[in-house]
Amino acid sequence: MTDRLQCALSAIDAANARDPALEAGEPAEHVYGRRMSEALDAFAPGASEALQIAVRGQHLERWLNPRNAFPEGRAGYIAWRNAAKRRHAERVAEIMRGCGYDEGTIARAGALVRKENLRSDAETQTLEDVACLVFLRHYALSFASKHAEEKVLDILVKTQRKMSPRARSAALDFGLPAPVLALYERASGASGVDPSG
Repeated sequence: MTDRLQCALSAIDAANARDPALEAGEPAEHVYGRRMSEALDAFAPGASEALQIAVRGQHLERWLNPRNAFPEGRAGYIAWRNAAKRRHAERVAEIMRGCGYDEGTIARAGALVRKENLRSDAETQTLEDVACLVFLRHYALSFASKHAEEKVLDILVKTQRKMSPRARSAALDFGLPAPVLALYERASGASGVDPSG
């Protein structure tokens, strides 16, 4: 790992360590960032530095831009999500400049955080794949415990549609909790998406 990359990842971690929400006694976004990097290492070892930074910083200081600051409904959700992507990309850029990155690499990381050209850019798709894998492994079970099975299946169908064929296949061996894996396979049948690729 280069000194610049270590600088950037450490700065992202330090910022996310201020998250007031906790998960298992640790700041939630700090845990999320670490899980994202671990999933990237497993799914796409050798990723570019821009992608490694974007993956770690995609939820950078997310609590400062709360969902409830935007209107209810789909339009409010999209407005919140787009504002969050812009803010995360701006903060990632600040951190990268402070660590000595050139403007081209900073711009690339920002485009990844904003998930630009999702279907046509392989690295952006990899970031999306990693986010989906992390959701499935670490957060889907909690989501499922709070919602009706029909809603959970709908979310899993939508999640699979965001994933590349390679990621859908990888999910089968990615350590998903057994109840999530069973629902994931059912969602594949409901959507007509082959989870094995």
